[in-house]
Amino acid sequence: MKLIDPVIYVEDYDGKKIMKRIERACRTCYRSEDKISEDSYKHLLKNCINRGHESILEHEKVSVRMICDIGVYKDLTRHRFASFSIESTRYCNYGKDKFDNEIKFIKPSHIDEGTQEYEIWKDTMENIEKSYIKLSEIGGKPDQLRMLLPHSTAAEVNMTANIREWKHILSLRASKHAHPSIRQLLIPLLLKFKEDMPELFDEIEYDTDFEPEKYAKLKSFEEDE
Repeated sequence: MKLIDPVIYVEDYDGKKIMKRIERACRTCYRSEDKISEDSYKHLLKNCINRGHESILEHEKVSVRMICDIGVYKDLTRHRFASFSIESTRYCNYGKDKFDNEIKFIKPSHIDEGTQEYEIWKDTMENIEKSYIKLSEIGGKPDQLRMLLPHSTAAEVNMTANIREWKHILSLRASKHAHPSIRQLLIPLLLKFKEDMPELFDEIEYDTDFEPEKYAKLKSFEEDE
């Protein structure tokens, strides 16, 4: 058994170029391309968002790759206007050498290590892995083995969404009403978007009480290669 922390990898993008391309698309509506300047996108985008003219944000997208628990991606896949490619527990047999003959579990952000609750969780994961490996050794197929896997099981998720959908997802999933595990993953992503594309993401609120030291690590795609 291996206990790991969640990670989110973000493709390299240029936030300013994304916003300027959205501006150009928007100005087609008014044939005001002649008004484009170095910083004209800032005022235009803020006006469009304030007026609810957000369809223009669908012209641009950002892709991420996440190592998260099954519970997180079950929440994320409820968002319809996004694309997902997810590690399949139906075809992946973690009892094989390819997966080091072990199951990886995401450490829960809301169960503190050293507590009785954590030890109960950890013991449960260990017992699940033992049963999983035993069933694999006697010939169990992955689509049978998956019936043993809990929400804490780690999985790799590739996700792509346009800017409008990212705004919607982050406004819901980075708030205090979202599950702690998904806040742990998406708050640092939102903070990156706020820094790189402030005109688009600045107004989105998030759970500022969530402990920053528990944020998932944010890395580039290149660091995953």
